[in-house]
Amino acid sequence: MTDSLDMILKNGTVVTPGGAQRVDVGVRAGRIVELGDLASASAGEVVDCTGLHVLPGVIDTQVHFREPGLEHKEDLATGSLAAVMGGVTAVFEMPNTKPSTTTAADIADKVARAKGRMWCDHAFYVGATADNIADLPEYERVPGCCGVKVFMGASTGDLLVWDDPTLEKVLAHGQRRVAIHCEDEERMRARKALALDGRPETHPVWRDDESALLATRRAVALARKTGRRVHILHVTTPAEMAFLRDHKDIATVETTPQHLTLGGPDCYERLGTFAQMNPPIRSAAHRDGLWHWVGQGVVDVIGSDHAPHTIEEKAKPYPQSPSGMPGVQTLLPLLLDHMAHGRLSLDRLVDLTSAGAARVWGLVGKGRIVAGYEADFTVVDLKKQWTVSEDWLASRAGWSPFTGMTLTGKAIGTIIRGQRVMWEDAVPGTPIGAPLRFHDTWAGGGARS
Repeated sequence: MTDSLDMILKNGTVVTPGGAQRVDVGVRAGRIVELGDLASASAGEVVDCTGLHVLPGVIDTQVHFREPGLEHKEDLATGSLAAVMGGVTAVFEMPNTKPSTTTAADIADKVARAKGRMWCDHAFYVGATADNIADLPEYERVPGCCGVKVFMGASTGDLLVWDDPTLEKVLAHGQRRVAIHCEDEERMRARKALALDGRPETHPVWRDDESALLATRRAVALARKTGRRVHILHVTTPAEMAFLRDHKDIATVETTPQHLTLGGPDCYERLGTFAQMNPPIRSAAHRDGLWHWVGQGVVDVIGSDHAPHTIEEKAKPYPQSPSGMPGVQTLLPLLLDHMAHGRLSLDRLVDLTSAGAARVWGLVGKGRIVAGYEADFTVVDLKKQWTVSEDWLASRAGWSPFTGMTLTGKAIGTIIRGQRVMWEDAVPGTPIGAPLRFHDTWAGGGARS
């Protein structure tokens, strides 16, 4: 029995690898040290979780926090505040900033910017370009880097890697899993005229199913040729899912809450350009098909693809309007609501939002509630009914496609390495986010608090 602890979470239902259990959780020096009946133990802080579930800290492996260069949309502070408000304890941030994150110095700059400003733990992707291929094996091992990101479509400038010879070279240089945005750039260029002025509902006509499937097939073929593991981001079509089912040995799979929740044409009629993202929100049949493959276990993680733009930018007429929407704060609430409606179990939700991310990316000490792991918890009320409102949103963008939606299930608390960062919609302390560590690159150095 552990006698003296920094924190005890008591009276909650704790979701461990063995299932949901009524146990106390003891924390010391930022780590979980004991699970069980801790009635006789003392602690500096006791967190009463009566009526609540304690989940492993939620990890969002795809966010765009826009810093440096686009801070009018978002920055590392506001984006990470939105994360912890929604129960997210860690994020992977994308490289399409200004300048793009394409060198070791760029990653180090983001890590430095994050210190003392980011509320949650974090890591940053390095973007692949035609010019940095030879250096990618070095860059992917820089502290604070979660790996390499490739844009096969939907990007501009040097981050666009659209052709097979360049993509093959990227995959041949390095060891860590590569995250890929799969849309076929040549097909989209040929179909650009199908994006009709003032008609955002034509976005999925222009960027059609075949564009996504072509790129996904190409990416997997080159992954096999080079022997490189890949992670296919924000999959939107059942056809891609069916294909990826047969390639799980080399390709892991992500989808997003937006694609599991919204469906056309209704979302475009209600939201217009505020429903516009890449790859697009597709039909209700596509949405239902994605749920089928979630149920089949093909999806490894759910990431928000949080990609904020200002209201003024999104209000521009289509297709001048930018693609992307905020999502890090609503990732978990949407999935809790889907769980309340029977679309997934609690264990599957945890696998998609924490354990899966830790498994796919090899995170050190994250993703499970077990003794010895870091004390990251997302404390939720599974029965709470509430309505998403603008005053709850922390993103600088100030809007959400889900405003006004009534949900069942909400994050009550966000605890990171044994410190309460958010509790009942309040942030009582200061930002404590730290760089994440990965088994592929971690060289030891002892425990951290």
